[in-house]
Amino acid sequence: MGADQNRLYADVKFLTSLQPPRHYRNLASLNQAADYIKAEFEKLEGQVTEQTFRADGRQYRNIILSLGSPTAPRIVVGAHYDVFDDTPGADDNASAVAGLLETARLLHHLGSNLKYRIDLVAYPNEEPPYFATEYMGSAVHAKSLYEAGVEVRAMLCYEMIGYFSDESGSQRFPNEQLAARYPNTGNFITVVGRTGQEEFTQQVQQLMQTKAALDVQRINLPADMGLAGLSDHRNYWKYGYQALMINDTAFLRNPNYHQASDTIDTLDFKRMAEVVNGVYAALLGL
Repeated sequence: MGADQNRLYADVKFLTSLQPPRHYRNLASLNQAADYIKAEFEKLEGQVTEQTFRADGRQYRNIILSLGSPTAPRIVVGAHYDVFDDTPGADDNASAVAGLLETARLLHHLGSNLKYRIDLVAYPNEEPPYFATEYMGSAVHAKSLYEAGVEVRAMLCYEMIGYFSDESGSQRFPNEQLAARYPNTGNFITVVGRTGQEEFTQQVQQLMQTKAALDVQRINLPADMGLAGLSDHRNYWKYGYQALMINDTAFLRNPNYHQASDTIDTLDFKRMAEVVNGVYAALLGL
């Protein structure tokens, strides 16, 4: 059993077809995305809940599917469903939401056989103007876990998992030191953690590589460098939780980043499925 490319495509197709695009001001579209995610979660075994919160007078919703024993230590798998401005957001971040939904489909039948409780969470407000504020959906969720005293084993963030290239030189880097360490062809996925998480990122990378039929790289960067924390996992660091990002390197590879050209036809669903297969293996192996 593995991830289904057709289901991934259908999820991305729905999200990228919403008009106007699903950003923080377009609440009707944003809520349509949330309703879709909730409906897909409700097809599965497990508990579906909403976590609502307000920002600048508007109500937003985290959509959560909980699997496994309620009293077991927690693993969080997250992805944001909003987009930047008026972009289709196929890679950023419909690809990740599709990955989240497909991960749920692979996991849900395991039930009591799961070692941990797994919460699959879809967030709004990752993009500006709420990025790095308390109004990110993931900031609300992370804070709620901390305040409830939840034992969190790990948090894995899906962030842009759909863009790959087999052209030499398609992978860019922020500096020459990193360019010397990694492939210059953008056909791999990366496990991104902060400095001090080397053992954790290596464990996730190695577990992913056992089931993902694509190259899985890893990198640890200083949190204050910026690149390490460019998604929802950053909010779990605040409370001392082990958290990382599964990422295709975003603007260092994908020329469509935050552009109108971030469309479904630019994505590689075969490789996306392999990313999900890898994350599924990691979740069972942690």
